[in-house]
Amino acid sequence: MVCRIAVTQVEAVPGDVLGNVARVARLLDEAHDGGADLALFPEAVITGYDASVFTGRLPDLTDMSWLAPVQAVVDRAGITAVVNTALQRKRHRSLTDLLLVPGREPVAVYDKQHLYEDERPVFTPGAGGSTITVNGLVVALSVCYDANFPEHAAAAARAGAQVYVNSGAYFPGGAHRRDLHYAARALDNGMYVAFSGLVGAPHRFIGGSAVFDPLGRRIAAVGDGERMAFADLDPDVISNARAAQRMWAHRRTDIGRYRHYGSLP
Repeated sequence: MVCRIAVTQVEAVPGDVLGNVARVARLLDEAHDGGADLALFPEAVITGYDASVFTGRLPDLTDMSWLAPVQAVVDRAGITAVVNTALQRKRHRSLTDLLLVPGREPVAVYDKQHLYEDERPVFTPGAGGSTITVNGLVVALSVCYDANFPEHAAAAARAGAQVYVNSGAYFPGGAHRRDLHYAARALDNGMYVAFSGLVGAPHRFIGGSAVFDPLGRRIAAVGDGERMAFADLDPDVISNARAAQRMWAHRRTDIGRYRHYGSLP
């Protein structure tokens, strides 16, 4: 079964949790109007991505009423959403993907595993990966810097993932690296890769929300500003790509030890 995904591009206001929640709810309605089964939102879209916010008071899981407007759209529209936020846990803080499904309570399903330099003093990295199934497709979750590491997406593929989604926030100058990483993760593993990025303030985030097919080709992209793009994720395309490109089937899990034969003149 085909899964239609909406990758959003959002300008989140640092510290304005209720305002950002309202923005997500509005965009989620637009995603539903576009026929999406799954909507993906950028990193820290609820809190905004800002150091002063990360060290201040954060949303937590003990009272999820702050997320009620988004859950209301999910319930009414019958759409699934992955919404990332900086989150206060019992004894630590994390950059967490929340899964919102019609008729269920929101649940924290994935904590960012690879923390960027400035994030390390504040957040605790996640202990493991996570997948969900939408319209029969297995979708692996990741957050920004995670996708820089080929082994993260490879582990997702080994766990059965057919789609790798990433919520991120890229600074000016990062466009080449961003696009190269996501295309490579798609081609390396024969799976769709979807990225949703912040845009605008407070760090002139550059967006770049897009979807790449299992051969690493960009098949949907968001332009400038706060918008979204749609792509249909087809399991047959995944099967055909993996049959034609045999890297995944031929990959060795144990390549032995490296031997050094000395310096040559």
